[in-house]
Amino acid sequence: MALDILVKVEQQGAYSNLLLNSSLQKSALSREDAGLVTELVYGTISRMNTLDYVLEEFVSKGIAKLQPWVRNLLCLSLYQIMYLDRIPSHAAVNEAVNIAKKKGHQGISGMVNGVLRSVLRAGDLPVIPDGLSPAKRISIQYSHPLWLVKRWITEYGADTAESICAANNEPPAVSVRVNTTMISREALLSQMIEQGLQASASEVSPYGIVVKGGGNLALSSWYRDGYLSVQDESSMLVAEAVAPEPGMKVLDCCAAPGGKTAHMGELMKDEGSIFANDLHPHKAKLISDQAARLGLDSVVTGSADALELEHTLEHQSFDRILLDAPCSGLGVIRRKPDLKWRKQPEDVASVASLQGQLLQSVSKLLKPGGVLVYSTCTTEQTENSEVVAAFLKQNPDFTSITFTSPLWDRMEGTALAEGEGIQLLPHHYGSDGFYISMLQRVL
Repeated sequence: MALDILVKVEQQGAYSNLLLNSSLQKSALSREDAGLVTELVYGTISRMNTLDYVLEEFVSKGIAKLQPWVRNLLCLSLYQIMYLDRIPSHAAVNEAVNIAKKKGHQGISGMVNGVLRSVLRAGDLPVIPDGLSPAKRISIQYSHPLWLVKRWITEYGADTAESICAANNEPPAVSVRVNTTMISREALLSQMIEQGLQASASEVSPYGIVVKGGGNLALSSWYRDGYLSVQDESSMLVAEAVAPEPGMKVLDCCAAPGGKTAHMGELMKDEGSIFANDLHPHKAKLISDQAARLGLDSVVTGSADALELEHTLEHQSFDRILLDAPCSGLGVIRRKPDLKWRKQPEDVASVASLQGQLLQSVSKLLKPGGVLVYSTCTTEQTENSEVVAAFLKQNPDFTSITFTSPLWDRMEGTALAEGEGIQLLPHHYGSDGFYISMLQRVL
């Protein structure tokens, strides 16, 4: 199953997470086997650069000449040999040879067997030669595209770039946000521990709990009853930055799937109103479903291009606006490993232009004295501090209040101050890379 998914991701451009979910739903695999398929798919995709680099040494005619399924089979087997300690190497080789016999012919299975047995004799891999540039070494060792590593070295320095790449290869933590309108974090935490879960309070968000080995918590009764939502810890900081108060009028411009919208509703104690907009009607429905599950009546959804909101909503009428802007997503590579191979430098530049337009457009809807929060789940300053700096230059009636906020008081010393915003990187807390800037319209 893992091999079939990998070939479809490569050949058809399928998204690994969607294909994996649909394949697992159709299968009758045990929880352990489903976990193994997930590990094999995400791990092989994540380490693709390193695996290709190592295989190139062992495949005499070069890996580019291999059929896609054969190359993916070798990568999948090599991933188990190099990175997984609970699967004996000889078992990984035998399984690969059996699959090669089924899918190919004697010649292919013999080649697969020969390559993998040579790998076993070679000892610790990868062997990285001396004299490589820092960018090339990091790219091979931590399996990231060279352009991205170079970019991060320019932006953050070689040590930080290496830390980002290493963190992106770690399995993502499972974190949940407590619906404090229904239960306190302490009470939910003690219920989880009583039920034998390895749960601890988040160090990042006062509303978060990190759970190890708890399976899919969206299938739990706590989720069904509206006590929690599954959300990354960095993402929980955004609603806290907006700091909506009961009775306020709030706009969430690009709101699907609704995690931040719901969190704002919880912080407002469900008093006031939140207009949650998303471009796609089916995604707007996800937001209303979330609100209903969590018992939030203050959320109203709409479906429009966020650039059009300035024409349909009253200017200077909202106390708080959240623009969680569409972005390159390079802060969430740990969750979506194929993202790093799909993105190109020009994707960052094109989305930054849209972000600037969105920020300019929705800012017209904010009351004097109100606060607009700009956030993204990316590490790229082209999409983050540069967008905010250009906006502030054009709009002297706005000022940054990021570094006088309680959120910065808590994050300072770990997160970075980039321009007029807070930049969290994946290695800071083991959560997603995120950028948050708080802008106030001057009275």
